Amino acid sequence: MILGDFLRAVGQMGDPRFSRVLGWGVLVTLALLVTVTAGFLGLINWLVPETFTLPWVGEVGGVDVAASWAFVLAMLVGSVFLMVPVASACTGLFLESVVDAVEDRHYDWLPPVTPLPLWDVLVDGVNFAGVVIAVNLLALVVYLFSGPFAPFVFWSVNGYLLGREYFTLVAQRRQGRDRARALRRRHGVTVWAAGVMMAIPLSVPLVNLLIPVLGVATFTHLVHRLERRAA
Repeated sequence: MILGDFLRAVGQMGDPRFSRVLGWGVLVTLALLVTVTAGFLGLINWLVPETFTLPWVGEVGGVDVAASWAFVLAMLVGSVFLMVPVASACTGLFLESVVDAVEDRHYDWLPPVTPLPLWDVLVDGVNFAGVVIAVNLLALVVYLFSGPFAPFVFWSVNGYLLGREYFTLVAQRRQGRDRARALRRRHGVTVWAAGVMMAIPLSVPLVNLLIPVLGVATFTHLVHRLERRAA
């Protein structure tokens, strides 16, 4: 069961090797969010004048400060959406360390594998983050007109995207890219459901900082479970 895979990942948080990677994952994810926010704040301060003049009112000051604070508040809400591409972008940084920690504890009979080239994994992660941003921008109109169902649409769309990325990155370590894709297509509904399980906590501030690492661990269990079923 997918929930069992997730709970096994959570249960390993006390493992020193795993918790060390988890701590770094939280720091890197937080740093990416702060960097994005700071970049947008700098852009706003550059574009928005400190003062401007209104007819019959005169000069109005502090506009750039007000715009910056408004943007910070917007970013707190927008972090829910930002966390999905951020999670995608930084997954490659922790992939090998997380999968190795999970396999050493739960699948120690497996032979060692040659790690995927870090550069290739990072490029895949950044490219996929771009896909996530593009898809969510295209789906923004759907979100706006979905009313109370908007979160479910958001989780469904990003669950598919996250499931696709996590599963492929983990599975291709031992099976290669083509066999990983074939296995993912064969179990498409299960992979999508597991992705939704990752997308939901990514919508929860602070909790979402843990998901990039816990997601890799969860999909490591899922991949091995589906591989045994296919054998």
